[in-house]
Order: sequence, then C-alpha cells, then structure tokens
Amino acid sequence: MIQVVSCGGVVIHKNKILCLYKNQNGRYMGWVMPKGATEEGETYKQTAIREVKEETGVNARIVKYIGKTQYNFRGGADVIYKTVYWYLMIADSFYCRPQAEEHFADAGFYKQHEAYHLLKFHDEKQIMKRAYNEYNELIRSNEWRKNNSLFFRKSNMK
Repeated sequence: MIQVVSCGGVVIHKNKILCLYKNQNGRYMGWVMPKGATEEGETYKQTAIREVKEETGVNARIVKYIGKTQYNFRGGADVIYKTVYWYLMIADSFYCRPQAEEHFADAGFYKQHEAYHLLKFHDEKQIMKRAYNEYNELIRSNEWRKNNSLFFRKSNMK
C-alpha cells in the first residue's frame, strides 16, 4: 500500500464555489474541486494555494482548515491510500481557467446546490457542504466581510 497526501480548496467567491471538469481523451472523468499532491518542503497550506492556482488560475487565500477526506484506489498493481486536507478559501474574482495539462476542460463558480450536484465524489460533496456551512457562519458573524476586505486590500498591494 502506498500512502499519498494531497491538499485542496473549497474556493468561494461571492457565494459561489469553484469546480473543475475533467475530460481525459474525450472520456468523462467528472467534476471535482482543485487539489493536488504536496511537494517536498511544502506545508499543506502552501500546497492547497499552489494547486488551486495551478489547476484553475485562481488567486485564493486560506480562511480556515475544514477537514480531511480519505480513500483508496488502484494504481496499477498498487493500492493507493490517499488523504486530502481541505481548506475553505476565498478568491479575489470569478476569473478562472482550467489547466489543460491535467485534462481539465472547464472551470467555473457555481451556486452551492449546483456544485453539490456537479461534484462526482461523495466525499467532496460532504467536505464542500461543511465548508459552505462554515462560510455561512462566517457571514452571519461578519467575519467573512473582514476576511474579504483584508484579502482585497492585500491583492491590490501586489
């Protein structure tokens, strides 16, 4: 058994969630959220930010850790045991572009109920719901607005 760690983001901008459509060689692979493998010397947070940027072109900042998902799959003769660490993230715009090298054919921001029905994997649906509930709680407590305005001020200073 091979253990692999990935990190990803439930990326939200103006109440909508970022999703990616994967289509490899004309074969439907499904809708997912951005995530990917850690690189040597990288923290989980750095991985999540890098993977969101690489796979979608989106500038995003971490708001908080949401949880992890775990699953197994076959990779040739090996069984791969994968853990994905997920972060609630804020984007600075709706701009996105799918990473063609990873076979992503489309990317976009969707309403929560649309994203839920688009996502292929049950574990991603559950982590997205958890993140969206956290997002709504942050809105109710006015923390989201503080995070948003702080993020935009930092983005504009670059």
